[in-house]
Amino acid sequence: IEYIRSYYYNKMELIRFSSSLGKFVGYTELGVKNAERWNSDPSKLAQMNAQKETYCHNNIGIDYQAA
Repeated sequence: IEYIRSYYYNKMELIRFSSSLGKFVGYTELGVKNAERWNSDPSKLAQMNAQKETYCHNNIGIDYQAA
């Protein structure tokens, strides 16, 4: 299971967090700057990794039952 959180503005993806990478990746100049800043903050990375546990792992049983 992979948790992905993307941030968009005007239908353009600026930045994405991927739990498989464990960090943010920027796709624009602004996104790269924010990714560098957020990746240097251990609490922000821990918060995003905790989202995988909170959201994905709690709902995995529900999703497999529906399929």
